[in-house]
Amino acid sequence: MLAQQIWRYVKTVMGIVFRHPITGTTVVAELIEGEDAGKLVLIQRRDTGRWGLPGGIIDWGEDIPTAARRELYEETGLQLHQLGRLVGVYSHPDRDPRIHSISIVVTAQVTGEFNPQDTQEVLGVRAFHPSEIPYDCLCHDHEQQLRDYLAGKTAIA
Repeated sequence: MLAQQIWRYVKTVMGIVFRHPITGTTVVAELIEGEDAGKLVLIQRRDTGRWGLPGGIIDWGEDIPTAARRELYEETGLQLHQLGRLVGVYSHPDRDPRIHSISIVVTAQVTGEFNPQDTQEVLGVRAFHPSEIPYDCLCHDHEQQLRDYLAGKTAIA
């Protein structure tokens, strides 16, 4: 009860200080080499243990391709070979329980070996065949993002 009240207060203060949602990018990363070619890459978050797509906040002075490349490398160790299509823009205020954020979701073909650089945020990295994605254990709104990707949609949500 007290924790909920504190969190409500913190969210209110953050809304006053930031005044705008935080913008980030999320990458639906498909491996294009090796035995996992064709599989999608998910990270396991250290804070919740849940799986999600790699991504994060776009830094000041970065464009979306640069942020996608950086976040992909930091969270997985993989290299962005080629950006693909826009999956969607996800902006619902409750999509991320930590803060109001807008996520621009893009696809990418990726190469390399799993070697997460940000081990404080990432517990593990794994490639999943689309039929093996753990939908019951995904973070934020990544289930909707993955379903939109697999359906070939471009969403504004």
